[in-house]
Amino acid sequence: MADFENMRRWLEEAAKAESKGAFPILSAPGAGLIGAPLRALTEDGELQAAAIAAVTQRWNSLAAVGLMDLSVEAEAFGSEVHFAEDEIPTVKGRQIEDMEGAVALAVPSVGAGRTGIYIDCIRIAAARINDRPVFAGMIGPYSLAARLFGVPDSMIACYDEPETMELLLSKATEFLITYARAYKETGAQGIILAEPVAGMLSPSLEEEFSAPYVKQIVDAVQDDRFLVIYHNCGDNAARMLPSILSTGAAAYHFGNAVDMAEVLEKVPSNIVVMGNLDPVGELFSGTPESVAKGTKALLSLKRGRDNFILSSGCDIPPKTPLENLDAFFAAATEI
Repeated sequence: MADFENMRRWLEEAAKAESKGAFPILSAPGAGLIGAPLRALTEDGELQAAAIAAVTQRWNSLAAVGLMDLSVEAEAFGSEVHFAEDEIPTVKGRQIEDMEGAVALAVPSVGAGRTGIYIDCIRIAAARINDRPVFAGMIGPYSLAARLFGVPDSMIACYDEPETMELLLSKATEFLITYARAYKETGAQGIILAEPVAGMLSPSLEEEFSAPYVKQIVDAVQDDRFLVIYHNCGDNAARMLPSILSTGAAAYHFGNAVDMAEVLEKVPSNIVVMGNLDPVGELFSGTPESVAKGTKALLSLKRGRDNFILSSGCDIPPKTPLENLDAFFAAATEI
């Protein structure tokens, strides 16, 4: 069993390692590895843990990652969710329309909806996978509030109804801190906190309506044994870097909408950055040859830097060709 008592040191060594490696957001393709529809994984913690374990058995990823299902937390608050056999579930419509609805909104307990299933999954995975850290996937505060209010409407509300958004963000953050603590108690080594909708805001709005609430979560749960990796796949992310970095997360994961070379130039050398091979345009739709080429191009950014870890730009689609993923990992280990 590997020793993950000091995850900050593990992260630093992973970024500095001469022998390369990759930390993609890779879990959904595990459904195919165990012959199950993706929907079954979203409804069964044991099955999802088996899929995550299957991923680690096939590919030498730096860490195991739980399913990135960003409908789970909104569902716990009462949102309606649409399910399909081989797709990640999605939130239907908006639940909150005004301040009155925000005031009436109850903060759920962990275990509401399918949150208990996801906690069970990570508990099982953390007990079963001992050769690398296990990270859970979790939504960020603005992205959760936006799902409750409706994504386009939430952006307008930042201008027209800021008090409503602040109340929703306060309730979202309260729940997410409790949820993150429950993940911490499973024995996992961290969470990947996804704030994709915040990446659609202007930098000034992100600074007001996302970063302070992310920081509350980081401050509540992060320590030497449990890390928060912040994810933002918006094309505005590079313009938000000072605010994003103020959250104090252990590492920052960016999507393929940004120029990773630009991001690395702007981030201090002591802060770990992850990203950002296109999960759809390249890993899903490309060929083994194009995947290898793209992976090597990203790895070239690591030369002379000790703070970059190769990853996918976002979560990898469930039916991604296995030969493309094989090519990704093979290229990731080339010196």
